[in-house]
Order: sequence, then structure tokens, then C-alpha cells
Amino acid sequence: MRALSFLIGLLALTGTVFADGLKTYTVKGAFDGVAFDVESAIVDKGLVIDTKGDVGRMLQRTGKDVSDSAKEIYAGATYFTFCSAVHSRKMMEADADAMGLCPYVVFVYETVAKPGEVVVGYRKLEDDGSDKAEDVLEEIDKWLDGIVRSAIGK
Repeated sequence: MRALSFLIGLLALTGTVFADGLKTYTVKGAFDGVAFDVESAIVDKGLVIDTKGDVGRMLQRTGKDVSDSAKEIYAGATYFTFCSAVHSRKMMEADADAMGLCPYVVFVYETVAKPGEVVVGYRKLEDDGSDKAEDVLEEIDKWLDGIVRSAIGK
């Protein structure tokens, strides 16, 4: 559900954006194709996707129940969660409290208001201020950014 909160907060973002612990890129294309490219980029790194969530479908299904609204927000909205044994171990060896930063989240969405503009991004990992894992978190951030950029051809 944390991913849902992040996605809802991103509705109006375009371009490359850093906001509330997220980094996003906007690309032109078809949602399904971009989402497939993102999923492939994750799997091509030898990672196992733990969850593939369809936020758009959930919002359509529950709209009237929670807000008296059937307003469509997304043409498509999917998130992927996964971990990396290598990166997660480094992170947690540096700071055991960093376990709360797992799993990693990468998301893809297209709003109804901006057809053909697909936003791809990830949740940035932020240190709690202790600086114990700062270097490792920067390394993971670059790694996640590389996965997203490879998926969108940047």
C-alpha cells in the first residue's frame, strides 16, 4: 500500500523528477509496452519479482466504495517489488535497521489526462540520518536508476 500512496502523489509529475523520495522519468509510448520493458529489465538482472500490483485496476474497482467517484485516473498503473540478495545484504550489514527499505519498488503509470505519456520511476532509498548505510544506499539508488533507464532507453 505504500507504493499506492507514492503513485497517487505522482499524478501531475512529468520529465525527470525527484519528489518525496521518488525519481521518475516520462517517456512517450504505449503503457503495456513500457511496463513490459520495465518488467524485463528487472528480470534481466537476474531478479525475481515478488509482487506485480495493478493500482489502476484497484482504483477502478474501489472508486465508488471509497470516494463516491468513478473518475478514471490511470490508463494503466503497475508496480513491481523485488529484492537483491547482493544489494540487500550490503545494505543490512551496514545498518540492520535498513531492512525496512526492502523490497525495492519500481512503478509505471499513464494517466487518463495525458495519454501516451508514461511515467516510470522508483522509490529512492533514504538513510534515517545515521549515515551508517549512506554509501550503500547511494550505490543501490544508482543501480535502481540503471534498471529504470535501461528499460526506457535512456
